[in-house]
Amino acid sequence: MPDVSAQTAAADPAEPAPLANYTTLRLGGPPRRLVLAEETDKIVQEVREAKLLGQPVLILAGGSNLVIGDDGFPGTVILIRSRGYRVVAQDDRTVTLRVEAGEPWDDLVAATVENGWSGLECLSGIPGSAGATPIQNVGAYGQEVAETVAGVEAYDRVADEVVRLTPQECDFAYRSSIFRHSDRWTVLSVDFTLQRSPLSTPVRYAELARALGVGIGDHVPLAQARATVRALRASKGMVLDPADPDTRSVGSFFTNPVLDVAAYEQLVERSDGLGEPPSWPTPSGVVKVSAAWLIDKAGFGKGYRGVGGAAISSKHTLALTNPDSGTTAALIDLAREIRDGVHDRFGVTLHPEPVLVNCTL
Repeated sequence: MPDVSAQTAAADPAEPAPLANYTTLRLGGPPRRLVLAEETDKIVQEVREAKLLGQPVLILAGGSNLVIGDDGFPGTVILIRSRGYRVVAQDDRTVTLRVEAGEPWDDLVAATVENGWSGLECLSGIPGSAGATPIQNVGAYGQEVAETVAGVEAYDRVADEVVRLTPQECDFAYRSSIFRHSDRWTVLSVDFTLQRSPLSTPVRYAELARALGVGIGDHVPLAQARATVRALRASKGMVLDPADPDTRSVGSFFTNPVLDVAAYEQLVERSDGLGEPPSWPTPSGVVKVSAAWLIDKAGFGKGYRGVGGAAISSKHTLALTNPDSGTTAALIDLAREIRDGVHDRFGVTLHPEPVLVNCTL
């Protein structure tokens, strides 16, 4: 499987390529119109052009967080291929980078580690582009981009102007932001403020701490943190590998449910005999619960196959994969089967993490 985040194939509006060519799932039918945008001005121009044509717009960069229907997309798909980053502010302790939306995310993380800039190292190995990270507030192994985002440059389709949004205006939440459920904004670039340090931010994630052989709150060299995170992700099929069908996914398909105290107590009662569900209480009083545990205990283990050929990864219960030449319909059917099975067993409703395009769960 090619690294779709690096594809720069030209788009032919007469015969648009299937969007499966541009997604990590390798699923998705053709769009009505497909265009390539390698510069910020071109991105804005193409969004405006689609509006004049009366067509809906889909912004597509790395394709690592999209599930696109078999019928494709009935409008304009803009392939974001803007690249690069530059320092826009710095002092003795910090550096602020302005990163183009199409910059491959893991390339950026590698560069920050090499330069001794701390704050993104635990987000290593995540496929996709920098511009996608604030949309779902990408997070892993104890870090979220909301902790380092200093601002987002976006095209406001309603006001027809380019604006710069503060972190507060981005309204970051768990796997969410102002951009997540609205087509008003097209992300053009993202500013990240990082610490000048050869050491990682404090290790917060228990699995990572164990792999590093350190305690929660300890710091490790940036390169060590990055290498360990990538190894952990690879062991779960979460680093793109053409030879591994388990990586033909969107990573975690479901978010971890966030329950109030009463709902969590009911879950514990329904889990009698299975052990207490892995959970993480939050300062606000709600409890985040492991979706992977719920899926597994509901009878959907690693390697479980749906009727249409879609499967749960053999390495990670949260990843739904397209191991063969399958269909989006088959993947959605499997996701629906899992969601309903978990609800029937535990009374908890799972919600998808990727964006569903021209398909519904």
